[in-house]
Amino acid sequence: MSEISINLSWRRNESELIPGKFSSEHDISYNDHFKVKADTAPDWGGSAENTNPEQALAASLSSCHMMTFLALAAKIKWPVSSYEDHAIAHLGKNSKLQMIVNQIDLNPKVSFDDGFDVSSEELEKMHDRAHRYCFIANTLDSGVVVNINS
Repeated sequence: MSEISINLSWRRNESELIPGKFSSEHDISYNDHFKVKADTAPDWGGSAENTNPEQALAASLSSCHMMTFLALAAKIKWPVSSYEDHAIAHLGKNSKLQMIVNQIDLNPKVSFDDGFDVSSEELEKMHDRAHRYCFIANTLDSGVVVNINS
């Protein structure tokens, strides 16, 4: 099996590590070429200028679903011209009252070359297949909703 990695780096800027009094802003590097500033979500004191783990999780799922959808569409020669999504991570508590991402909504909108149309039923089936084959969706295993936009 393959391994996929990132590098994460955080340094304390304050004189002491005191609850609620330190910055959790950190850097995440992908493939030694791309760096992202990350932080806690703004609701928990993070900067809205940075990404947060919940957004990154929604982005991972959205990206995986899209790439799986495109691979499947290419196999059956659907001429996809564009794909957009607005993914939303919902936070809540589990049965142990721990905070979790309890649902991620994907809202994909797929466009095709002029003159090509698929029925809503065919599009729904393709998104269902993409969801079933998406590595990230299989990792999460539940709490994913795909709302197809046309």
